[in-house]
Amino acid sequence: MTRVLLLGGTTEAAALARHFAEGGIDAVYSYAGRTETPAAQPLPVRIGGFGGIDGLVAYLGAESITHIVDATHPFAATMSRNAVAAAERAGVRLCAYERPAWEAEDGDDWTHVADLAGAVAALPEEPSCIFLAIGRQHLSAFAALPWHRYILRLVDAPTGALPLPDAQVVVAKGPFTAEDDTALLKSRRVNLIVAKNSGGSGARAKLVAARALGLPVIMIDRPVLPPRQSVSSIDGIMRFLAHPADLGV
Repeated sequence: MTRVLLLGGTTEAAALARHFAEGGIDAVYSYAGRTETPAAQPLPVRIGGFGGIDGLVAYLGAESITHIVDATHPFAATMSRNAVAAAERAGVRLCAYERPAWEAEDGDDWTHVADLAGAVAALPEEPSCIFLAIGRQHLSAFAALPWHRYILRLVDAPTGALPLPDAQVVVAKGPFTAEDDTALLKSRRVNLIVAKNSGGSGARAKLVAARALGLPVIMIDRPVLPPRQSVSSIDGIMRFLAHPADLGV
């Protein structure tokens, strides 16, 4: 009998949840709980962390989970690493539903960096307007350069003071269009974009807009994760659930 733990919080995870529900697959959808108003899902939902690897192993056993599908954000590295370790300890099959990373195209001006510290170090010395497309979890890293003006696009309005002295918040939820992002970058007089290489189509519009406007982009590369099975389609996940050994990973 198959029972799936779907680690979600992404557009891909929501699509998988609908597919599982329509196909009658026994699955639980897990949110990290960072979004104040998560979208309703057609599966049973749990919200919050598991308490590290030990807590996740205990959950897998208590809930009789046979398969984990990791459809978290590409930068949810701690959760993904814990899932790999817990799956191995619990004897549970795991597969990631991983969206392809973005790749630079003709006309793009990208500087690749390994992490947030690299992004901060790559910012210009002269005061500039920076569009920080990195979410709200790591804004404090940029407090070391307080002379810049920062534009932040967040899913939820901040409930407390921001760690940046000169920051403007745009509350919006994707997917976004290139036309809207071009207008946003022009109206805020943005000089440079800092983005995580999340991949997918929902947030790509800012990169199309940057190309059109000739704006440089500091691109934070994805974190390195342990070896794991990975596919990039719902069909791939369904093959994993039916015949996990056939993936050959």
